[in-house]
Order: sequence, then C-alpha cells, then structure tokens
Amino acid sequence: MQITLTNTGKRYNREWIFRHVEYEFKPGRSYAITGSNGSGKSTLLQVIAGAVQHSEGDIQYRIKSPNPIPVGDAYKHISIATPYLELIEEMTATEMLSFHSTFKQFNRSIPEMLAELSLENAANKQVRYFSSGMKQRLKLAQAFFSNSPVLLLDEPTTNLDADGIALYLGLISKYAKEKLVIVSSNDKQEYSFCEEVIAIGNYK
Repeated sequence: MQITLTNTGKRYNREWIFRHVEYEFKPGRSYAITGSNGSGKSTLLQVIAGAVQHSEGDIQYRIKSPNPIPVGDAYKHISIATPYLELIEEMTATEMLSFHSTFKQFNRSIPEMLAELSLENAANKQVRYFSSGMKQRLKLAQAFFSNSPVLLLDEPTTNLDADGIALYLGLISKYAKEKLVIVSSNDKQEYSFCEEVIAIGNYK
C-alpha cells in the first residue's frame, strides 16, 4: 500500500498539532516520525491510520491501482501497535488473538505467534494477570502477524525489558521487510532501521 498525505493538518479546538504535511509513504520502505513528548507524532500516526480524522488536506491509500481505497476501508490493510491500545483483559491470550483474527487474518498460527513472543506458557492466562511487558508483547503479536501490508508502531518498546527490545528488533528483521513500516518514537533504538526520518517539528 502507498499512503499519500497532501497539505494534511490536524487541530484540536484552535490549536494546530501539525500543518501542511506533504509526504508519500511507499510500499516496502520504513519511516520514523520523531519529536519530543507531546509534539504530535502519535497524533500524526493515528491520522495516517485513519483512526483520527484530519482537519485539513487529504490522505489517499492505494494498492496497485490508480483508484484510491475509500478511507473507511483503509483499516483493513493496516495493523497498529500503540501504548493506548486497549486489550480485553477478561480474555486469555489465545482468546484475544482468536478474537482479533475475526477482523484481520494472521500469517501464523496462534501457538506459533505466542511461542515467537515467549508467551506460550501464558496461552490460557487472562490478560488481566499479565505484566505490562507481557501485554506489550501481545500487542506486538497482533500487529506483526496480521496479514496486512502496512505496519504502524507507536513507541513499540514501551514496558519492554532488554530481552523484549531484542525480540522487537528481531521481529522487525524477520517480518517487516516487505511491509510499509512507520514508527512514531523519540528513542532511536526503536527506529534505527528506518530509511527516512520525519521530524514532526517541521510541520508546526
């Protein structure tokens, strides 16, 4: 999928978070959106995902066709992991992933996914009893193994220890090469692999 932003901006009330973003995100490439805390990089990622409506300009999504995908259908082609993503805590890890698969197909079986994320021993444990790091691994599983061409990651190593960070980088190396990847972060280890860096401060 190719995502094109044309003069795109977002404001809340009278305050502009960013303005005049002109950018073309191409398939198979990786991008980082950087900036200080509260600068608007997460908001830009949500706008790109179609989760938050932009206030001006245009966003177009295309897959091997001159005709853009309707904005309302873009989510079918996008997977995302964010700190504010809520998990259903009454479900087990297996139930949570099974539920997610009704919206997006996975390219691995659920047991394989849990093993990859070192969560196989928690397969039948309710998410409410997970540590914050285990919850983040489950969020990464949903995003990385969804059969979608676009992968959006907001501060992806939040709550992860050194082993979890190594796991994240391994997932990037093994499973993200063919995807369009956009990482929102101010931590270079989270986006060191990215080919292009976008400073949100340039769009104020």
